[in-house]
Amino acid sequence: MNRLFFTCALVSAVFLSLPLGAGAVEIFAGPVSAKVVRVVDGDTIAVEARPWPGQIIETLVRVRGVDTPELRSSCGAEKEAANIAKDYVISLLNEGDRVELRAIAGDKYFGRVVADVGVPEKGDLSTLLLTGGYAVPYDGGRKTPFVCPSS
Repeated sequence: MNRLFFTCALVSAVFLSLPLGAGAVEIFAGPVSAKVVRVVDGDTIAVEARPWPGQIIETLVRVRGVDTPELRSSCGAEKEAANIAKDYVISLLNEGDRVELRAIAGDKYFGRVVADVGVPEKGDLSTLLLTGGYAVPYDGGRKTPFVCPSS
């Protein structure tokens, strides 16, 4: 409990200290080294980030620029596509692997960040997802709806 409180307080202090203009989105260029804790779904991973010496922050990272199908969809075909996307990311990232976060910003949902995720010796995760056909481009606005085939 104390560690969670300390982490939340630290992250809040860092983000509250950033200057924000009206409607501006503050982006931290990075890079920040992070260790993969787990793959949540095709476009979100949990990491232990090391933003500065002696500090480790566990957070969820939404991969910038992509959207993958939803695991919690009522459409069976979308759930299957979501599991395939997640399995693909798992094939690229194992627990404990290092990734590099760049262009880090707060996400529209509190409790996670959005960032470019570099996978050593493999490239940019969003590019890998797009070129593999596991994701569609996403700019943070309205999502492209998954077309569920009729039964």
